Amino acid sequence: MGRSMKVIAPFDPWNDPLCTCPPKYTLSPYTSCGHRCAYCYITSYIPGGFRPRPKRNFVKRLLSDLRRIKSDIVISMANSSDPYTPPEGRLGLTRRALEIMIPRGLRIQLMTKSSLVVRDLDLIRKGNVMVSFTITTLDRVKAFKLEPGAPEPEKRLKAMEVLSSSGVPCAIRIDPLLPGINTDENMLRALIKRAAEAGALHVISSTYKARPDSLRRIAFAFPDLKDAYLEAYRVEGEKVKRCVWYLKRRIRERLLRMVRDLALEEGLSFAVCREGMPYLNTARTCDGTHLIPSRVKVMDLNTSTWKVVNRG
Repeated sequence: MGRSMKVIAPFDPWNDPLCTCPPKYTLSPYTSCGHRCAYCYITSYIPGGFRPRPKRNFVKRLLSDLRRIKSDIVISMANSSDPYTPPEGRLGLTRRALEIMIPRGLRIQLMTKSSLVVRDLDLIRKGNVMVSFTITTLDRVKAFKLEPGAPEPEKRLKAMEVLSSSGVPCAIRIDPLLPGINTDENMLRALIKRAAEAGALHVISSTYKARPDSLRRIAFAFPDLKDAYLEAYRVEGEKVKRCVWYLKRRIRERLLRMVRDLALEEGLSFAVCREGMPYLNTARTCDGTHLIPSRVKVMDLNTSTWKVVNRG
C-alpha cells in the first residue's frame, strides 16, 4: 500500500489478530466524531473527545495521496470518524471526496450512522460504492442513550431504503451487541427484519469491547447495569490487550450465533467483526466490501489521466 500519505492510510486495526478484514485503506475527512456514542473507542486515542473538526487542507492532501495508492484496494470512509459526522452537513468534505474519487473508479465503502448520506445519492449510485449503516436498536430511548448525537434509527433505515431502492448495495452493522441493552432476541429479530425490508443484503455484528472510558459512559447511561458490566468485563471477561476487555468467549459466541440465525432467516448473509470466529461467517468478506458494484472501471492506470467508462 501507499507510503508517506497524509489523509489516506492503510487500515490498521492495531495488529489485532482477531480482525479478518481484507486489505483496505481508511479515509476520514474529520478528526473525532460528533455522534458521541457511549460505546465508542476513539476517545481512548484521539484527543479532544467528541469534538469533530475538519482535517487541515483535506482536499489538497487527498489529491496528493490519490497519486500514491493502489487503485484496486477499497477505501473505507471511515473507521474512526463517521464521514457524515454533524459538521459534514455544513462543510461537505465527504461529498467533495466522493466527487474526486468516484470518477476515478475507486472502490469505496461508506460506514455511517447518519441519514445525511442520502444527500450524496446522486454521486453514490453512479460509483463503485456500498454503504454500511450502523444501527444497534430500534428502541429510540435506548438509541438516544447509546448514540446521542446520531439520527434516530428509523431515519437511518429510511435512508437505507432510499439508497437500496436506487441500486446502492447496503449492509447493516449491529455493532456492538451490549448484553441487557440490545441483545433481546425478539428485538434483534425485529431490527433485522426491518433492515431486510429496507434493502440490507448483509449483516455484520460484534460484541461490545470494553475500554475504561467507554465503560464509564455505558455505566452512566445505564446505571442499573453498572455492576453487571463491571463483573462481566473487568472480573470475568477476557483481557485481549492492555485496557481492552471482551466478554467470555462462550457468551460472545451465543450472542453472535443468535444474530447469524436471525439474519439467515431473512435471507441475509452474515459475518462477525474482530471476534475470532470466522466459522460463523456466511459471506466472502466480513465487512461487506464484496457488495461493492463495478460501475466505473479504470481504463488506463499508466497515464496521469484517468479514463473511465460508466457501466451503469
